[in-house]
Amino acid sequence: MSADESFHCPDWLKVVPDIDALNRAAAEEFARCASEAISAQGRFTVALSGGNTPRAVYSLLAKEYGSSLLWGSIFFFFGDERHVPPADPQSNYRMANESLLSHVAIPPRNVYRILAELDAKDAAEQYQAVLEHFFQVTPGELPRFDLIMLGMGEDGHTASLFPGTTALQERSRLVVATHVEKFEADRITFTLPLLNAAAEVMVIVAGANKAPVIRRIIQSPESPMYPVQRVHPHNGRLLWIVEQSAAATA
Repeated sequence: MSADESFHCPDWLKVVPDIDALNRAAAEEFARCASEAISAQGRFTVALSGGNTPRAVYSLLAKEYGSSLLWGSIFFFFGDERHVPPADPQSNYRMANESLLSHVAIPPRNVYRILAELDAKDAAEQYQAVLEHFFQVTPGELPRFDLIMLGMGEDGHTASLFPGTTALQERSRLVVATHVEKFEADRITFTLPLLNAAAEVMVIVAGANKAPVIRRIIQSPESPMYPVQRVHPHNGRLLWIVEQSAAATA
């Protein structure tokens, strides 16, 4: 089954034929958003995703855009983090640093990692304060990222917003600590209000194991069965880039 034959694609969904095409499409979208934001406002703010899928995207950005993007005008944040120190193999920051940040000319002051070596609640409060200060928001106002990059798990979670967790109900905070029962671990994550305030959210998905969730999302767009379905910027663009096997009929 070809990418075009998998199903009728909604306008927010882009199906690509393989992993290489997904990596390239995501890197190109990052570069486009960065160039346009820097041209318009002198800076580009982006929140990176963790997990397995974006590692190759970050490596491609470093390899192919290392000398063409104005990295000194790009400010990096993280949409979620595992409750581990920055050198831990599970750290989202470590993955991004090894695949991208350490390979391009980014001033250290432009990278805002979550201090996940702290108590999880303290780390969430500290990161919220960082966001409020950087974006100079007033009480009740939401920071507006130029781009937030997300992935999706087999259970339909995104960032560290997992099914059945209280973090999904948060309406006032920007960042919260959440306990993920399936991993018996704490995480720190952006909340839905912050995600949905972005100028653009890009969700990248690969793997046949994600196909059942993708199928249900396409078939029931108005029934938010999964956390990822609750991400839809109120005044911005939603773009899903999905590798063909993830878009196949379940």
